[in-house]
Amino acid sequence: MADRGCALEAVPLPAEVRESLAELELELSEGDITQKGYEKKRAKLLARYIPLIQGVDPSLQAENRIPGPSQTTAAAPKQQKPRPTNSRDERFRSDVHTEAVQAALAKYKERKMPMPSKRRSVLVHSSVETYTPPDTSSASEDEGSLRRPGRLTSTPLQSHSNVEPWLDRVIQGSSTSSSASSTSSHPGGRPAAAPSAAAATLTGPVAHAHIGVPVNSRVSSKIQQLLNTLKRPKRPPLKEFFVDDFEELLEVQQPDPNQPKPEGSQTAVLKGEPLAVGTAWPPSLLAALQRWGMTQPKAPCLTALDTAGKAIYTLTYGKLWSRSLKLAYTLLNKLTSKNEPLLKPGDRVALVFPNSDPVMFMVGFYGCLLAELVPVPIEVPLTRKDAGSQQVGFLLGSCGVALALTTDACQKGLPKAQTGEVAAFKGWPPLAWLVIDGKHLTKPPKDWHPPARDAGAGTAYIEYKTSKEGSTVGVTVSHASLLAQCRALTQACGYSEAETLTNVLDFKRDAGLWHGVLTSVMNRMHVVSIPYALMKVNPLSWIQKVCSYKARAALVKSRDMHWSLLAQRGQRDVSLSSLRMLIVADGANPWSISSCDAFLNVFQSRGLRPEVICPCASSPEALTVAIRRPPDLGGPPPRKAVLSMSGLSFGVIRVDTEEKLSVLTVQDVGQVLPGADVCVVKVEGTPYLCKTDEVGEICVNSSATGTAYYGLLGITKSVFETVPVTAGGAPVSDRPFTRTGLLGFIGPDNLVFVVGKLDGLMVVGVRRHNADDIVATALAVEPMKFVYRGR
Repeated sequence: MADRGCALEAVPLPAEVRESLAELELELSEGDITQKGYEKKRAKLLARYIPLIQGVDPSLQAENRIPGPSQTTAAAPKQQKPRPTNSRDERFRSDVHTEAVQAALAKYKERKMPMPSKRRSVLVHSSVETYTPPDTSSASEDEGSLRRPGRLTSTPLQSHSNVEPWLDRVIQGSSTSSSASSTSSHPGGRPAAAPSAAAATLTGPVAHAHIGVPVNSRVSSKIQQLLNTLKRPKRPPLKEFFVDDFEELLEVQQPDPNQPKPEGSQTAVLKGEPLAVGTAWPPSLLAALQRWGMTQPKAPCLTALDTAGKAIYTLTYGKLWSRSLKLAYTLLNKLTSKNEPLLKPGDRVALVFPNSDPVMFMVGFYGCLLAELVPVPIEVPLTRKDAGSQQVGFLLGSCGVALALTTDACQKGLPKAQTGEVAAFKGWPPLAWLVIDGKHLTKPPKDWHPPARDAGAGTAYIEYKTSKEGSTVGVTVSHASLLAQCRALTQACGYSEAETLTNVLDFKRDAGLWHGVLTSVMNRMHVVSIPYALMKVNPLSWIQKVCSYKARAALVKSRDMHWSLLAQRGQRDVSLSSLRMLIVADGANPWSISSCDAFLNVFQSRGLRPEVICPCASSPEALTVAIRRPPDLGGPPPRKAVLSMSGLSFGVIRVDTEEKLSVLTVQDVGQVLPGADVCVVKVEGTPYLCKTDEVGEICVNSSATGTAYYGLLGITKSVFETVPVTAGGAPVSDRPFTRTGLLGFIGPDNLVFVVGKLDGLMVVGVRRHNADDIVATALAVEPMKFVYRGR
């Protein structure tokens, strides 16, 4: 073999021949020609320069030849594609070749010199040590065997196919890899040579050999992809990340035979007290507005505060009536499109007002009702591409909204286009904007009367709801439902004329709208609206206004009570003795009980009576579900339930003691709203009635609930038209129920208890947990450390 190397070295090859050989190598590696064709063309190219060596494959003659200095200079910048070793195995099955290779290895081992090979560019070198087998599940054993000299040397050529396939791929692709290998120099200043690919495949010390052949600058995409894969760091197989019982983890967990199961009897439908018959209810909310606007025009309706807590404007019932009339007339008679009215009865109109302007929102809301238009209150968009407003835009588009009402100040703060008009928000339909400040409205003729009729099945307004996935839907509330809700709240809360209500909630939706904008007008109440910006500056502002206005009722959330606790120190001149109801709108949250208890402990010495605190439960679909009432309104004493968290995770109710940490303490949310029927059904599958010690979803049948998701008939039927059935499959009523999304049960004295929400339900295996429980647990441990200002 050494003699052949000398013979090859004595014959210099012209540059064009070397380039032709490189291209031939590339064609073979990419499968463009067959092995036989490759050998034939190669022999033809070398026939004039290299004599045929008997007994050795001609294709190997160039493998062990060291080019002279002139060829090295010309060949260094040329990069040639390697030949895949696995496609040329048949060329290495010669006993003569085996003996020659082993003889050469023994000779060079004695001389302690690196094996000769073609020199390559110093920019193209690689080593087996830089590669890792794809499957390293037994990495220590495989790598050790590969790095032991002599392990592969003793392997006969016939068993070459047993060598790990990844090694073949490394040898095949190493010459095209750009990763660095050894470039140590000899005393003469020449780079150290590397053994041939064939020798490295067949001999033992592959871990210490440097493998390489001349390569061409053109690299196959498949080989480059293979190299990129081999360069990735080693990863143990996925199975090694798990414990020994990995197989058991993948199995479907079977119910524990010892898990608690409901043992009580089947629940029945709980009926609320009937609505008072002898009361002279107005025929509609608009009739009540007209009555107060004409008979009590100077009575205060709404007082707005600035961020300093100063009253900036008080809207009277006379002003609310006259300004709402002007807006209704303007909407129906002064807005045209192509010489036709822009709006017709039943059209939807967006209300875009900031939380600091309840007065103009109230005018816009009642103006739409008087014009038989459907108001859709939404939040003020902050930017053109706000993610939340995109979902609101989808709601506006599905509702067919073409007009938005706002104020002059709010419009100036909206993003503008280059034309100066309000910019088109991403995901929103094209909108016309109408500023409803007084100077932009037209006074109607004296003989003009609004077309609004008595309460009926038509849609009064649409309230938006955001689901846990982030989508926004619109809940439609009919005129009949609106009137029934106002009547039920008036009876449950004992509202009377000229009472003052302090409202800390958002007046555009939920309890803030139902109490502070609708029911208040029916009863000619005076509402003091506390803006959110003021609460951030002065968390005690609502308590101060209760004291200064001698408010009889206040509408707050747990966060507002927390904020007050943190800011009350040093305040000695406040008194809450005028309050007869402190309505906690989020009383259904399990953590609200800690807020109520802590607030009572601090402010009981300042006139707050324990029976005044009235938690309530509500949902966008069912509106108000239940509310606790003071004893003078016929309410039973308040109750608490200390429940086992383990039992709740299995959907059953097990009473425990407060000394344990694994308990959840919840308070009742009062009695069912007057005129409503309530039942508790299973969360999944057919809505069977639950047992008395079983947690389920609360459903309501009432004329005071929402009627549908606007434009979404499919989910409307499953939520607003549920038919609960007994264990025998018989319907409990001939009227459908509305699912509230609240999880709970009916306790003693027919009080409603809520332990979570369907949106926060987390099912792990066969056990159910609720996102609210996490907050409740943290607050139960140390509320003042875990919660800062209600966050």
